[in-house]
Amino acid sequence: MLRKIRIILAAVFFIAITVLFLDPAGVVYEWLGWTAKAQFLPAILSLNLLVIILTVIVTLVLGRVYCSVICPLGVFQDIVSNISGRRKGKKNRFTSSKEVAWLRYSVWVLFFLAVIFGVQAFVALIEPYSAFGRIVTSIKHPMLPTVIIAALTLVVIAFLAWKNGRTWCNTICPVGTLLSFFSRCAMFRPVIDTEKCKDCKTCEKRCKASCIDIASHKVDYNRCVACFDCIDNCKFDALHYEFAWGKGKKAETPAPAGDGKSNAGRRAFLTSSAIALGTAALKAQDLDAGKNDGGFAEILPKVSHDRTELLTPFGSKSVKDFYHRCTACQLCVSQCPNNVLKPSTDLMHFMQPYMTYEDGYCRPECTICSQVCPAGAIDPISKEEKTSFHIGVATVERNLCIVERDGVNCGNCSRHCPAEAITMVAKDPGDPASLLIPAVNEAKCIGCGACENLCPARPLSAIHVNGLAVHKQD
Repeated sequence: MLRKIRIILAAVFFIAITVLFLDPAGVVYEWLGWTAKAQFLPAILSLNLLVIILTVIVTLVLGRVYCSVICPLGVFQDIVSNISGRRKGKKNRFTSSKEVAWLRYSVWVLFFLAVIFGVQAFVALIEPYSAFGRIVTSIKHPMLPTVIIAALTLVVIAFLAWKNGRTWCNTICPVGTLLSFFSRCAMFRPVIDTEKCKDCKTCEKRCKASCIDIASHKVDYNRCVACFDCIDNCKFDALHYEFAWGKGKKAETPAPAGDGKSNAGRRAFLTSSAIALGTAALKAQDLDAGKNDGGFAEILPKVSHDRTELLTPFGSKSVKDFYHRCTACQLCVSQCPNNVLKPSTDLMHFMQPYMTYEDGYCRPECTICSQVCPAGAIDPISKEEKTSFHIGVATVERNLCIVERDGVNCGNCSRHCPAEAITMVAKDPGDPASLLIPAVNEAKCIGCGACENLCPARPLSAIHVNGLAVHKQD
């Protein structure tokens, strides 16, 4: 019964989060956005105390049910492992193994140092929710280099789950390691009744966390993810999920022997090989398809300007704060209806989103990214509040403007500016018949990018937006 309840809840969370990332209409976040905010690391970064406290309490009471129910990457591994176990002769394929402590805790220490010092590329690479988000988002928005990293992550995690169940969770995953500190003293745990146990090892062979040692009749609660597979498969009623706080002693986790080092080396070899092969197989390609004007003239695609400061979304306090909190889950990228948010290729902000206006602009009535961000990198704002924020300032490059270049009037930027920050002034004030050129009122400009996106100049717009390092609010 416990296993069935766990599977139902896991299915609900997994489907909800997957739909949230794949949502083609951008409307389900109002109903399913809470599943993203329930993720543990984003809750820590956004100081969501309710989620943090509830997760810790649940882990202290019930064990690592978070890893088996709420974490989408954990559930994904269970799905792959279950499919693998349905192969002929592979049903009881796991064996008890010792914890690879040196690798696990080294990764954990490096991860949280990266969080503290803002090395978000490393954080984004192994944080489970972000890794799953990139995998799913790459289906909806196949953009390099994210699709390369997502594909490699998918291959490595799926391979490990296919062969060894929860290897990733109990060796690499920093959230699993953090929660293991609480789960080792959980109030309710799977307990082996030594009087009923017949040493058949069925539970040990079905444990995807490899944390049951029948020889010593012990369960390593440090790695147990409370999936209840062992209880469901015990034929002698020798395993029970019961109140066990203060009873007995948890399985010891000594330093790994030679076989543990061998396994770790094999994983490192697999990962590096997958990265090398994937990088060699995928060639850079131009994702911007050329357009055609009525079938006669080709329209050049827009090219992004080199901005003096990056643009980050309305609701982020500053460029530094945004990138320090963002886990690169790319939920905002997936949900952005205007194609403004893209994953960065810059090594300093690798895979984290940035704003660019080649394919659209940030419409004043849209606040979706601020509503869905689970990490607190973007604060929730209303449509009324959005126009009071200033995230950048438009700059005119007169040599690119068609007024200068082609000698014709335009005014497209002025007509479409929602903040009325652009006015057309005489190119030659002393000439009544002078052509009109755009002038920007920096105090009014909010940095939405409508002017840059709708400027007819190609390939570079004659007007572009530079970000503000610290955002302003009226």
